[in-house]
Amino acid sequence: MPPTQIIELVIVGILAAVVLYNLYSVLGRRIGRQPGETGPQGEPAQGTAERRGPEPAAPADVELSGLAALKARDPAFEVEKFLQGARSAYEMIVRAFATGDRAALKGLLSAEVMAGFERAMAEREAQGRTEDVAFEHPPRIDIEETQVEGDRALIRVRFLAEFTSKVSGPEGETSRERRTAEAWTFERDLSSRDPNWTLVRVDAAEA
Repeated sequence: MPPTQIIELVIVGILAAVVLYNLYSVLGRRIGRQPGETGPQGEPAQGTAERRGPEPAAPADVELSGLAALKARDPAFEVEKFLQGARSAYEMIVRAFATGDRAALKGLLSAEVMAGFERAMAEREAQGRTEDVAFEHPPRIDIEETQVEGDRALIRVRFLAEFTSKVSGPEGETSRERRTAEAWTFERDLSSRDPNWTLVRVDAAEA
């Protein structure tokens, strides 16, 4: 074999050895971060999902209160619908008390509240007085407190009202504008199918 061919074979062999060595070096090396490795300051490597434990479950014995407790017992309860009904009941009760309409009051008041109203109406009638009221505009109404005690639901509502009161008596007729601030507590039996609320307490309130 001529010397030039021998030199060419040696050169080709050296080149082949260099290529194989580089290929082995690349294939035998890990490229980038591997699954489970962390980056700087212990941060998860990019492209890997951060493993987290299961989210803690909410305690099963959480006790609800207020409107949440009422909604849990009566999912059909709607605040706006209740407020509309309470406002209508307020106007109806005030008018019925003024005119002494016991039949209208009987189905809206508890026995205790009815007894208090009865005493006031009887005293007014004994004095020979009658009264009539006219609301200037719908009363302002706000829920102050909601409680659920067993099967009893109690909602305390504050009413701010302005109305004209006309009183007729032995001395004649007088008319005056009145502003009242009262807190009325309504009650309902949640175990009953009757959706109506009953007035069980009347207190003075801050305007």
